[in-house]
Parts: sequence; structure tokens; C-alpha cells
Amino acid sequence: MLTKIPNMLTIARIAAIPVLILALIFLDAPLANWLAFGVYTVACITDFFDGYLARTLGQTSAFGRFLDPIADKLLVASVLLALVGVDRINDITVLPAAVILCREILVSGLREFLAEVKAAMPVTVLAKWKTAIQMLALGFLLVGPAGPMFGPLSTTEVGVIGLWGAAVLTLITGAEYLIAGIRHIAVADAREDKIAAAAKAEADSGDTHRAG
Repeated sequence: MLTKIPNMLTIARIAAIPVLILALIFLDAPLANWLAFGVYTVACITDFFDGYLARTLGQTSAFGRFLDPIADKLLVASVLLALVGVDRINDITVLPAAVILCREILVSGLREFLAEVKAAMPVTVLAKWKTAIQMLALGFLLVGPAGPMFGPLSTTEVGVIGLWGAAVLTLITGAEYLIAGIRHIAVADAREDKIAAAAKAEADSGDTHRAG
């Protein structure tokens, strides 16, 4: 399980998180900025290749399906918190960061419930765009003041704009997932109510026969 290449890449993505955070917090700029960005970039690349190699090499596994989304969420949450810690995300920009974090928690909870009722919640195209913009925005923010100017905008400002864009898409996709999840929850509740009603009717029938 742990020796499969896709799973090794996923584990490496998790292992990269403390390296990224330590570099960002304890090293001086511009080395800290570029080193953190480099580690983050490699981690994002593994996010693509672990799934691709799992399918290509026929090495899909339950462990990989379990760990891959967790690794993604750990990476995003850690980078956001580290950026807040170094004041790269501050003031009102904390709002889109909070929206993204809350959405990750919401989706994780929904996926856990849907797995219990054996219902699928496929990733939408819009969610993929959200992920792409979010990854790019976090990369720009990690480079921050060490990066070049993009016309009138600094690297940090480009990252902030991207973060707001990702937050908007996060709200839309989060609402879509929530609506779909509520539908599955309603079906599951109706099924449980039906089973409970049938059990109660059977119990009442048994009581009637014993009384007779």
C-alpha cells in the first residue's frame, strides 16, 4: 500500500507541508518566499501525477482514495494559515481565506456522510476551475513581495485578486454541493423513516397477535 508510486506522491505532498511552513516563517526573504513557492509547486504537481499514475499504472487503491483529498485540504489549509501568520493575508483578505477553509470543511463532512449512504458526489467543472485559480493565487501569495510587477499590480495583489475569485467560485460550488448533499440526506431520512415505520407496524402486529 505505501510502496505504490501514487500513494508515495500523496504522502510526499503531506510531508512537504511542514517544510513549506518552516521556510516561510523562519527564513529571510527573498529565500523564504521562493523556497516556499518551490516546495508548494512540487506539492501541486504531485497532486496531478498521483491520480494520473494511479490510473495509468493500475495502482488505484482505497488508501489512495482516502488520503488524496485529505492531503489536498491539509496543503490548502496550511498555506492559508501560514500566509495569515506572515501577514501576507490580512485585513479584509482574511474573508476569502475563511470562505475557502469553511467550504473545505463542509465538503469533507458531506463526502463522509455520502460515503456512508453509498452516494457519489462528482467533482464539477466549476470546482476544477476553483481549484486551479486557488492554487495559482496561493502560489502568487507565497512569492509575495519577492515577485515581479505585473503591470500596475504587484505579485501579492495578483494573488489577492485570485484569492477573491477563488472564494466566489467556492461559494457557488459549495452551494451546489450542499444542495446535492441535502437531497441525498432527505432520501436517506425518508428511507430510514420507512424502515422505522415498517418495524413499528411489525411490532404492533406481533403485539396484536399475542393479545388475541
